[in-house]
Amino acid sequence: MQRIPVDVARLGSLMCVVPPEPRVNQETGAIRTDADGTETWVVGVSVRQLDRRRADVIEVTVSGEPKGITEGMRVILNDLMAVAWEIDGRKGTSFRASAVLPGAAPVTPPVKQRGGGES
Repeated sequence: MQRIPVDVARLGSLMCVVPPEPRVNQETGAIRTDADGTETWVVGVSVRQLDRRRADVIEVTVSGEPKGITEGMRVILNDLMAVAWEIDGRKGTSFRASAVLPGAAPVTPPVKQRGGGES
């Protein structure tokens, strides 16, 4: 499998849209583990690039349960990698990070007051 580093600084807004849940083997029902035996978790992350209106959702796998991540919050993806895979004639790309962390709240621009007359 080819691993491609992803420059998350170019991705723009990252938001959790599906909270962390264990990554489960569909055939056995067992929680999947990484090479070290640590349980793996998956988080659904909405990605909106800075120069585009459209957002995409990617599933990001991480070793160990991400703490403090809830639906709707901004997140930080450490060491995000795209992994190209092929199994039984099917191809795809999966995403893996070393950590999914709570992000800073978005900056809200000040509300402009309407009207201009003085009382």
